[in-house]
Amino acid sequence: MATDPRNALSQLIASFEKHFDAASSKRGEEDSSVEQAYYQLEDAFLNYEEALSTELGEFLPFTLAEDDQ
Repeated sequence: MATDPRNALSQLIASFEKHFDAASSKRGEEDSSVEQAYYQLEDAFLNYEEALSTELGEFLPFTLAEDDQ
């Protein structure tokens, strides 16, 4: 789902902020708001990565870690 890279970047930054807010105000180790923010941040990162490569032919210098499951 590639989109405008500038818009995707704005969404990524907002997702970082939401994740920080959730992490800094979490209520216990299994706070679902932190998990939800984590997955939203992951989705925003992947969307930005795709938009950047599709629209500008550029790539990020890092990738998401693979799950070891």
